[in-house]
Formats: sequence, structure tokens, C-alpha cells
Amino acid sequence: MIELYYWPTPNGHKITIFLEETGIDYEIKPIDIGKGEQFGLDFLTIAPNNRIPAIVDTDPADGGAPVSVFESGAILIYLAEKCGKYLPADARARADVLQWLMWQMGGLGPMLGQNYHFRNFAPDKIDYAITRYTNEASRLYGVLDHRLQDRDFVAGDYSIADMASYPWAVRAENQGIDIEEFPNLKRWVETISNRPAVIRAYEKGEEIKKPETLSEDARSVLFGQTADTVRR
Repeated sequence: MIELYYWPTPNGHKITIFLEETGIDYEIKPIDIGKGEQFGLDFLTIAPNNRIPAIVDTDPADGGAPVSVFESGAILIYLAEKCGKYLPADARARADVLQWLMWQMGGLGPMLGQNYHFRNFAPDKIDYAITRYTNEASRLYGVLDHRLQDRDFVAGDYSIADMASYPWAVRAENQGIDIEEFPNLKRWVETISNRPAVIRAYEKGEEIKKPETLSEDARSVLFGQTADTVRR
């Protein structure tokens, strides 16, 4: 059994996609990040960075005590190794998947996250920030589009690299990006969107529906954190 500490965000969707693709038995434990549930002491013992997702594997391969893992990329690697799926054993193919997973973790996710924030949540519309991050989002979409020009998936076969990148790339309009400018990426998005496991994963998120608008309290929780937050 995998206990998944989750909220329907792009990083949360990565993990439900993997779990639905593999059919692993799992239980969602919602963490409402708008209400600050990510700062609860029980959750912090699992995820000291006070971010979702996180997992607890109650049946680890070594038969020992439960294993907790935070950070979505680390979770995907852990689960892929546990299942023997979506992360090749061959050294070259494995390196290919991992480098694109790290590309998503270090670039696509953070940059698109900043772009979305400044476009939609910042109380003051800062033209420089919006332009800066929209341009970087465009560049990263271009990198992915170029990568996909001669292959179906990011690392050849469908893998955790696709599962990590798709939830961030799928909503191009939210980034101020016209996906029609990226035909290879558009084809890839449509292919993954139609996978039954991906459809089921997003339905899980719909069951834990996020509010359409953020309250001022939720904004403070999500965007007002400093080092003092973790010293409580």
C-alpha cells in the first residue's frame, strides 16, 4: 500500500498518473495546501520541505519499516524502481530518462510555476517578470517540442520523464503560450491526455476539487512563507 499525501497540483498529478498506470494499491490522503495543512507536524515528519506530494510505502521491498519519500522526482524514481516499470534498467536508456526528469524538476516546473504566479496571482502586475517568465516558458516548450520531433515520448518509450513533464506542459494557455506553435508537443500532449490511466488520475483530482479562486488567507499561506515558517 502506498499512502499518497496529495493535492491536485501538477506535482500531485505526476504521482497519481504513475500509480494509475501501474495499478499499485494506494490511498490518497488529501493535504489542503490553501488551508495550511502542509505545516501539520505529522505531515512534516514525512515531508520536511512542507510541500506535496509525499508518500509512505507501508510495504517496502526490504520488508522493513515503512519508507517515506518527498519531492515528486524522487517519488517517481522510488516507485519506478519498486515496480520495475517506466525507468529502464539499461544504463544508457536510464540516463536518458533521468536527465529529462531532472530537466523537468529543475527547469520546466519551476519556470512555469513562476510564470503562472506572476501572470495570475501576483497582486501587482510586473511587466518585466511576466515577460521574463513567459519567454522562458516559451523556450522550454521549444526545447520539448524539438525533443519530440523524432520520437513519440520524451525518452523514446513512455516513462516517468513524460509523467513528470505532462502535468506542467498540458495547460499551455495558462502560460500565455499558443500550443499550435509547437506541433510535436501538441501531439504528445494529446496522446498522453487520452491514456486511460491519465484520465483516471485527473478524475482523482476532480474528487478533491480546488476552489476556483483563492481567499486572502490561502494566498498568505501559499505565498507568504519564510524561514520563520519552518521554525515554528
